[in-house]
Amino acid sequence: MINNRSLLVVGVLAAVAWLASNTLYVVDETERAVKLRFGEVVEENIQPGLHAKVPIAQTIRKFDTRLLTLDTDTSRYLTLEQKAVIVDSYVKWQVVNPTRYYEATAGDELMAVRLIQPRVDESLRNEFGRLNLQEIIAERRDDLMVGPTAELDELMREELGVAIRDIRIKRIDLPDDVSAAVFERMRSEREREAREWRAQGQEEAERIRANADRRRQVLLAQANERSETLRGEGDAQAAAIFSEAYGQDQEFFSFWRSLNAYRESFAGDGNLMVLEPNSDFFRYLRSAEPESGDDSGE
Repeated sequence: MINNRSLLVVGVLAAVAWLASNTLYVVDETERAVKLRFGEVVEENIQPGLHAKVPIAQTIRKFDTRLLTLDTDTSRYLTLEQKAVIVDSYVKWQVVNPTRYYEATAGDELMAVRLIQPRVDESLRNEFGRLNLQEIIAERRDDLMVGPTAELDELMREELGVAIRDIRIKRIDLPDDVSAAVFERMRSEREREAREWRAQGQEEAERIRANADRRRQVLLAQANERSETLRGEGDAQAAAIFSEAYGQDQEFFSFWRSLNAYRESFAGDGNLMVLEPNSDFFRYLRSAEPESGDDSGE
């Protein structure tokens, strides 16, 4: 009797566990789900949390809604002037409509990738086909992909229930038969621009140099004029000072000038002067000789 009761309890617990496991389910934060009844969607876009379903009759399909990366194959596109470019790109996409995604791909990520890739290829082909090679090289890659990303995002939301968040260009190369000609043309253009810049630089340098020379001449002329003015004022002031000093004691001034003349005349060795003894040059020397009366008295 006890064994039968124990078996009954175990059976009830097993039934409850089976019922709970087939009735309750959890949707993770990174997921969205749809509820199916015999393959038909009966509840869309189930949010994260704990939910319930009817066992056996209803099933749950969960989809990863995190940002996914599609690394596309390297493709060859033609530009507006029919020049070939080799483009390596990748796509960032995300499930935003679980019901539409399930209906279009049966929830198969590989199927979604196979549907997205040709659309990306077509969009890039159209974008590169409307631009010439110079525009492709000169334009920033992020700006280049703004238009295709917006157009493809709108299309994929409607067709697959996924959002195209970004299309990025990893690399743009030229075929070997095109690279040499393109690089040669680019080098010629850069050399032409360099010559123009050098010519403009030389012209500007000559203008600056001429302006500097002109200012130099003006400054020198002004400085010379100022120096002559100061020199004249100094000479006039010196003459006035000498005149004033001379006027205070003319005899001492004449004596001082004679001493300077003697010093300069007899400064060197072997100087020879031919003068008359009674020359005015020796006036102060003669006045320094002792008088004859003094000599005889001694």
